[in-house]
Amino acid sequence: MPLALDNLRVGRRYRLVNQGEIRSIEVITRLSGDDFKIKDLDTLEYYTIHELLQWGKGKDYDLEEYR
Repeated sequence: MPLALDNLRVGRRYRLVNQGEIRSIEVITRLSGDDFKIKDLDTLEYYTIHELLQWGKGKDYDLEEYR
């Protein structure tokens, strides 16, 4: 069962699966509500969680913390 966006914590790392893409992300800061600035740990790019989910959540959507 995927984590809710409200449960994300700054400084923690997560694995996000959506629309066939698998991303390793780190939460940098909370912007507002359930929007976060995140760092993609594979490409080292910064963007928001809403940019990743702007096209919706697919059948394979999963969000889990990893160490």
